[in-house]
Amino acid sequence: QVQLVESGGGLVQAGGSLRPSCAAFGVIFSIFTMGWYRQAPGKQRELVATVTGGGSTNYADSVKGRFTISRANTKSTLYLQMNSLTPEDTDVYYCNAQRVPESYWGQGTRVTVSS
Repeated sequence: QVQLVESGGGLVQAGGSLRPSCAAFGVIFSIFTMGWYRQAPGKQRELVATVTGGGSTNYADSVKGRFTISRANTKSTLYLQMNSLTPEDTDVYYCNAQRVPESYWGQGTRVTVSS
């Protein structure tokens, strides 16, 4: 059974940093493309960043230069270093593991940035 468990969200002031993580269970982690997505109430889920098994990364324009996605294949864990946070980054952040046709989601971790 595949399970993705996010942690490390929370409340932070504008300009601060957070580093959520996502632990994966029941998958061969290294062969999956991993990603972070975020969703605000009433809005569609949107891409934040992805990283392939080989380490190639892709970022949404809104987070380039502020967020860094990384993975530790030996620990089956995904990270998202978020710096220079703004209130617009307030969302629920979801971890995704994808290897077509498979796609799995975590339960989400809430990030709240106060002004």
